[in-house]
Amino acid sequence: MVGALNARLTHHGATDVLRAAFVAVPDIALVSSFGAESVVLLHLAAMAKRDVPVIFIDTEMLFAETLVYQQEVAERLRLRNVTIIRADDVARADPDGTLHQRDTDACCALRKTQPLQTALAPYSGWITGRKRYQSGSRATLDFFEVEAGTGRIKVNPLARWARADIVEYMDENRLPRHPLVAQGYPSIGCAPCTSPVAEGEDARAGRWRDQDKDECGIHFVNGKMVRTGAKT
Repeated sequence: MVGALNARLTHHGATDVLRAAFVAVPDIALVSSFGAESVVLLHLAAMAKRDVPVIFIDTEMLFAETLVYQQEVAERLRLRNVTIIRADDVARADPDGTLHQRDTDACCALRKTQPLQTALAPYSGWITGRKRYQSGSRATLDFFEVEAGTGRIKVNPLARWARADIVEYMDENRLPRHPLVAQGYPSIGCAPCTSPVAEGEDARAGRWRDQDKDECGIHFVNGKMVRTGAKT
């Protein structure tokens, strides 16, 4: 199914990809960080299906601006089905909130990856905002993938968008910006692990700065980025 969808939609845009996803995978959810560029995918999805389930992971280490922005965007787009999830065992596993200082991978697994996998259990697929330009590991991203280990379909409607496309879409539709973008944060995650980006730096340079890490892990299986889209 995935291979056929990618072939059929090769020359189509994000809206067509979303509509095809809603037909092919009726029980699908959209996962959003409500970060710097998230409003574009949320707006596109809301136009196609207002009641699409939206999952937002509150790691309890997010910027206050992100929490406020999440509420603003949900109200502005009239999203009818937003679920906010949190880890169940933070008090036991990270009682003093310092795990990120010792092991960022373990912190991401505790606060993001594990809660998301639990939240996605009832669904056969999920929609992401990943794009090819964001990192080398995403350079060959397809619209549709099969998630190794779970068999869920992953849909990446914005895979082929450029950064200029994102900005243009926001401008044309007068979408609200995340307030931290204007303060030098083009990519926004948890507050302790996100720093401003200097002019000329890669947009994701402020994520886990000075560490050999550029993904939180929600798109990994057993610690590795795995895609099997071309095989199904």
